[in-house]
Amino acid sequence: MAEKKPTSDGAWPTPELSAEELARKAEFFAQRVRAQSPSQTRTVADLVRAFSGMSIQARNLGGCYEVLESMLRDPERPTILLGIAGPLIAGGLRQVIRELVEFNLVDVVVSTGAILYQDVYQARGYAHYRGSPRSDDGELRELYIDRIYDTYVDEIAFAKTDTWIGHVADELPPGNYSSRQFMDHIADRLDDPQSIVATCRRFGVPMFVPALNDSSIGIGLTEHHHRCVTGGKPGVVISSIQDNYELTQVVARSAATAAFFVAGGVPKNYINDAVVTSYVFGVPDHGHRYALQVTTAVAADGGLSGSTLEEAESWGKVRPGATRAQAWVEPTVSLPLLATAAIEEELYKGRSRLRWDWDGQVLRNVERVEVG
Repeated sequence: MAEKKPTSDGAWPTPELSAEELARKAEFFAQRVRAQSPSQTRTVADLVRAFSGMSIQARNLGGCYEVLESMLRDPERPTILLGIAGPLIAGGLRQVIRELVEFNLVDVVVSTGAILYQDVYQARGYAHYRGSPRSDDGELRELYIDRIYDTYVDEIAFAKTDTWIGHVADELPPGNYSSRQFMDHIADRLDDPQSIVATCRRFGVPMFVPALNDSSIGIGLTEHHHRCVTGGKPGVVISSIQDNYELTQVVARSAATAAFFVAGGVPKNYINDAVVTSYVFGVPDHGHRYALQVTTAVAADGGLSGSTLEEAESWGKVRPGATRAQAWVEPTVSLPLLATAAIEEELYKGRSRLRWDWDGQVLRNVERVEVG
């Protein structure tokens, strides 16, 4: 291209582009940004689909919805593994997550201990309360109120729930358990149809909590362990390697997998590592066919939570050419939009459920059950 120089009157001349350059420029201008029209938007699904024609994080979130639709419509029915981290229950997402399970939009839940613990806390009749990030935390400490950013919980009720979990462990035969097995036992003692844990149990959706010890569930189990040590008797032990063994079987027995990451943390890495570990069962690490993530974690610090799905491809965790998208939108905003749009458009229609046949820690069979 010829160098552009101003004319004698200071005006800039129209540059002359070659035919090849004009054709290349046209490629860059192939798609216009489409403005979202509020007056023409009738549903959440309309809004989320409109995001795809916009820019910045709106386009990224619209891309996440397109990936979600693709994984749910895939005729080979990939196993969808939901990884959840962060203060999601405190943020008001309890029913959003529960309905992802109820409406058959996910097949496996991999969670931090805090999320499922706080679901159990609510299932036992306690609540989260609207607060302020500008609270006097010294006063809160005196009143036994715990603050999660702008949300309050009752520390006394937390302590009662910790102890209750410890007593659930007291009732079980001593031995090794995976977090999946232990969460099923907790679910059997809950009487709350709005509970994530109870809903997973009702629909046979496995729950894995790879960092279970790093939560209030771990505190309750520590109470149980202390009673066992001081009483000179064996107790319940949560085996993290058994967790690995079980989730890897889930991945290895799946025709294809899809990862749905909300925030990052241990659940994200745990789901991805199960792909790599599949070699134990003679299955090559073919990588997720689909992957999407909504998060606020940055990629520039090199941490796992914000690492890109392209980076995961270098590890074999996401397959080359996988359908994938990431949006840097805080989950209390992004997840309700995705879930509501998917339910509005009935993306679950025609999708079979998976029935997992466990013999202890061995996955004997996976059966597709048609939903009427």
